[in-house]
Amino acid sequence: MSESVPSGAVGMTVAAAFAGMRNAVPVVFRAGCPDCRGSFELTANALRLAIGGTSRTTFYSFTCPDCGTLVRKPAGERIVELLVGGGVRTLRLQAMG
Repeated sequence: MSESVPSGAVGMTVAAAFAGMRNAVPVVFRAGCPDCRGSFELTANALRLAIGGTSRTTFYSFTCPDCGTLVRKPAGERIVELLVGGGVRTLRLQAMG
């Protein structure tokens, strides 16, 4: 299997390849705290996703920036897709037994 190099790409520097790119806007997620009822936006670094063997063991968590409470919420398939696609760190839980 061989790959062809587009014409004009030979000798291209990394700086030239990325010259037209702009800074990426970080993904933010809207969230709320069930304790203080705060509503806020969190970056991917503020969230953690745990994927278990069942829907009961799949959840995301964060610390409320308003009151400091550790919040844990269930994550269905669509939430998992959005969080993973947005760069949230993921932990895969293994079943014990």
